[in-house]
Amino acid sequence: MGGTLREPAEVTIGEDGTVSLPLGLLAEAGLSPGSRILAYSRGDGCIVLRREQDAMDELLDTGELG
Repeated sequence: MGGTLREPAEVTIGEDGTVSLPLGLLAEAGLSPGSRILAYSRGDGCIVLRREQDAMDELLDTGELG
C-alpha cells in the first residue's frame, strides 16, 4: 500500500446503523463524497470498505474478495 498512514479515526455506529467517516480518511483512501464503495465483513469485528470497481475487478480476476 505504501504512503503515510494517519492516526486511526474513532467513529460510532448510530442507532440507525449508520457510520460517518471523516473526509480526511476518505481523501487518504482516494475516495470522495459520492464515490461508490462496496462494504463486506471479513469476520468478527472487521468490516472492509473498497472502491466498488476495484472490488469487482478483484472478484472477476480471483473469484474472491481479499
